[in-house]
Parts: sequence; structure tokens; C-alpha cells
Amino acid sequence: MPAPAPDKSSRTILPWIAAIAFFMQALDSTILNTALPSIAADLGYSPLSMQSVVVSYTITLALFIPLSGWLSDRFGTSNVFRVAVALFVLGSLACALSRDLSQLILSRILQGLGGSMMVPVARLAILYSYPKKLLMRVMNFVVIPGLVGPLIGPTLGGWLVELASWHWIFLINIPIGIFGIWMATSGMPNIKKPVGGFDTLGFILFSGALSLLTFCLESGSSGALGAGYIALFFAIALLLILLYIYHARGDGNPLINLNLFKIRTLRVALAGNLATRLGIGGFPLLLPLMLQVGFGYPASTAGMILIPMAAANLLTKPIVVPVIKRFGHKNTLIANTLVLAVIMALFALISAQTPLVWMVLLLLVYGTISSLQFTSMNTIAMADLDESNSSAANSVIAVNQQLSFSFGVSFTGFLLLNLSKLEPAGSGTVNTFKYTFLILAGITALSALVFAKLKPADGAKLSGHRG
Repeated sequence: MPAPAPDKSSRTILPWIAAIAFFMQALDSTILNTALPSIAADLGYSPLSMQSVVVSYTITLALFIPLSGWLSDRFGTSNVFRVAVALFVLGSLACALSRDLSQLILSRILQGLGGSMMVPVARLAILYSYPKKLLMRVMNFVVIPGLVGPLIGPTLGGWLVELASWHWIFLINIPIGIFGIWMATSGMPNIKKPVGGFDTLGFILFSGALSLLTFCLESGSSGALGAGYIALFFAIALLLILLYIYHARGDGNPLINLNLFKIRTLRVALAGNLATRLGIGGFPLLLPLMLQVGFGYPASTAGMILIPMAAANLLTKPIVVPVIKRFGHKNTLIANTLVLAVIMALFALISAQTPLVWMVLLLLVYGTISSLQFTSMNTIAMADLDESNSSAANSVIAVNQQLSFSFGVSFTGFLLLNLSKLEPAGSGTVNTFKYTFLILAGITALSALVFAKLKPADGAKLSGHRG
């Protein structure tokens, strides 16, 4: 049955509800970075071992995103959205009340469980409620708060840490979330759709594999397990992936349809996104840590220095389409990736005496190029999809983005901790950060090889590029 058209009130309120969800998730993803050293000091841990606080949230997002569509179709968009925001709020409160790292990680998982459904369900409600001719305008409005979040998040996090305490970076979510629930109660239509049974076995196999892979990275970072145990868990993760592939081929309604990977542009986009984010995914964590731990910057300064990057990311959006139309997806992605690698390497050259203006200029260029990079990767992924597979592919793309980000953060933490062990006692941590930047720059450069598999005309239907 077609979705019921929302009334005039819902048409006015629904985009604002979705915008709140985008803002909350984007703010939470960035406000934490500048507060990690303060959290580490308060809980008695090294700042270089705190990437698990970030990864536990992002991996939870990735694991439960495929569940959000089925739940909203089964129980209604408004019902699931309000439960999701409530879980996010409860998780935020639990984070603020945490007294050790284990409690904080568990609280972040609860927060991530809500976040995994919050944005996808809000976006799904809009897709169900508006005709295609209005979707572009509505979605353009909705994603703007998602870009504003990274703009103010690092600075707000630094200020809250210095003027109050790190607990407030989580407590700030509570009034925003309560307001979102109140708006959704009257402004979000509770749309349901006929659904089949949920692929429980596929979900267990897929989630188990990804959890073990992340656990291997985390264990390698912290030294909690020996190499033998890490290799064993890695082998089990690969076995679970193989079992999922076998299961998905025989299931009529699998969690992730393997036929999607036969689409070349989607396949290249997913692999390229994973490779690129492995190199640059940890940048928002790495730079504030280097400024605070390595150079002794206060949290507020470390946060404010990231504003140029976020501002450039936001202001670049209007020129993205003309650039891709002029040069094509393949050339744009290859050139962008190499420029990002160069900028990452240049950050290895800065020191405590480097003028702030030079760092600001680097961040402006980085924000501009990364905005172009992510938009190019996202759009080429959708280039050859049609109505029969766009919904399923959208879930796969969302999972890939979250996983690649969490892997990037985990890998950055892995490099930081293991490189720090090679430093002579009493030599500080500055060189550790510089070597990490150089290694990540090399990985970023190599990811250009993935995009070289694209054809010059790929994505022409979207951009108008003639090849």
C-alpha cells in the first residue's frame, strides 16, 4: 500500500525532526574528540588508549543500521524513531555517569544503538512522505545541521571541558533529544510497510564477524591479547564472513544481498571508501590529540583550530557538482586522494612553534578536498542503481561508511600506541604523532589505486560529464 501523505503540519515539522537527528549524531561524533584527554585523565587512562570510546559507538552504528529499516516498516516510523532517540538520550546520561572506561564503553554502545536507528528512520520517513520532486529540496535542508555539527562540535567540546567538565559533552544531548521526541510525537507520521521475516541468522553471522574484526584491532592497540589470540579471533571472523556468504546465497531475503556487489561502480566505491577512510578516518582524533598531548595546547584551542576544516567542508558543497561535471568521478577521486595524502604528510612537519596561520591554511585545503572526496565517493556508489536495488544498496553504503570510519579510528589508535612503545623513555610523544601521520599519508595515497579501476565515463548519468 502507498504511504499516506502527511498533513500540512507534518510536512512543516518532519524536516525539522530529521534535521535534529542529523545534528545530534554529527555533534556527538565530533564534540568528543577534543574531550578525550580530559576523560582519560579523569578515568586514569592514557589519552592514546581512548580510541575504544569512539570505536564502540561507530561499530554499534554500523551493526544495527540494517535493522532500522525492518523495524520501522514493522512497527512504524514514529514509534521506532522515538524509541531510538530515547535510547540515545539514556546512553548519553549513562556516559556522563560513567566512572571507568568499561562503563563508558558500554554506555557508548547503548548510545550507538539509538543512533543507529535515529537518522536512518528519520530519512526513511521523509522518503515515504514526500514525492520525488520535493525530495531534493527537503534533503538539502535536512543535511545542513549535519554539517553544522562538525563546525561547532570540537570548539564546544573544548569549551565545555575547560569551563565545566567532560560530562557536559554528553549531558547536552538530553534536552535536544527530549525536544526531538516531543516534536516526533505530533509531527512524524507513523508509517508501516508489509515486511517479511528478519534475517536473524545473517544478522548474527555478519555482526559477529565485524565485532571480532574490531576486537582484533582494539586488542592490538591495547596489548590486551597476544598475537596468537588475535590471529585466532581474526580467523574466526573470516570464517563467519564465509558462513554469511554461504547463508546469503541460499536465503531469499538476506540481510545484505550479495548481488549488489556485482555492480562495478558500487563495488569500487565501497572498496575505495574503506581504503581512503583507513588513511584519513582517524584524522579528527589524531590532530586534537597531537595538539594537546604533543604540543600542550588547551582543549578549547585544539577544538577551535578544527573550525576552518569544517567550515571549508560546508562552504565547498556548492562547487562539488561543477567540479565533478568538469573532470569526472575517476579523475576527481584519484587527484583528491593524492592531495589528501600530501596534506596528511605535511601535518607531520608541524611543531609547537609552527604559526597557527599555517595550520589553518592546511585545514582549509584539507576540508575543501575532503568534502569533494566524500561527495564523489557517495555519488559514484549510487551511479548504476535502480529502483529495485537502491534501498538495499543505501543500507550497504551506510554500513560501509560507519565501518570504514571505525576501522580508521582503530587503526590510528593501533599505530599511536605501538609506535609510542618504540620511542626512547622520556622522549615525549611528538614523534609518535608525526610517524603516524606519515604512515596514514602513505595508505591514503595507495587508496588512489582503487579509484583507478573506474572508467572515465562512470557516473556520467549523475554529473553530466562526457568522459
